[in-house]
Amino acid sequence: MVGTDLKAETMKLMEKRTAVEAEMNVIIERLTQPGGPGLSGNLVDSEGFPRTDIDIPVVRAERRRLSELRNDHKEITDKLNENIQVLHSARLAPRSALAKGSGDAVGLDLRNTSHVDATGSESSCNIIQRDTPSDMDVDVIVSRPFAVVDEIADGSPAAEDGLQLGDQIVKFGNVESGDDLLQRLSSEAQASQGHALTLVAMRQGAFINLTVTPRTWHGRGLLGCHFRIL
Repeated sequence: MVGTDLKAETMKLMEKRTAVEAEMNVIIERLTQPGGPGLSGNLVDSEGFPRTDIDIPVVRAERRRLSELRNDHKEITDKLNENIQVLHSARLAPRSALAKGSGDAVGLDLRNTSHVDATGSESSCNIIQRDTPSDMDVDVIVSRPFAVVDEIADGSPAAEDGLQLGDQIVKFGNVESGDDLLQRLSSEAQASQGHALTLVAMRQGAFINLTVTPRTWHGRGLLGCHFRIL
């Protein structure tokens, strides 16, 4: 299948880009260490003679290699973006068909669901970064947000656990787009009362991984935020 082949190719590109970035970081660290020659600039002293405190041929070779790696990184990134756009389009097709004939976007207000006791931590918010990409990484990258946080109360569980206004929801527990989103989101929140729930969101163009815990607080509902379906 084309989709499977493209996904496998995308994972290989992710692995290759990670390796390129690792090699770039090693070179940059060596060149920019205290007393080092830097990433660019003269390799001669104030009198115009070759510097004796550095190995000039090695420095030139590393700078040249760094330039090659930067070009490779750009090519890999461009190809990754191209693949992701194709995978996005493949996922959009069935959603577009389902969206035909539907009305305006509706909102899910988790403040109006039942209440529970639990605790959460804002420190659970992290950018998704893994040393070795997996199928899940690719799935997250090619997924599209299906809801957006358009209202959040100060001091609410959602706010304390790191959710922010404007966050676009890609995954909420076991919910990843599809049909009956309002009912499924509500059921997922209620089923997770008092338990940590994994949430993947897009914030300012980057994917983040949050752990939120639906729970009681001084305000209304489980999370104290409002989701609008996209």
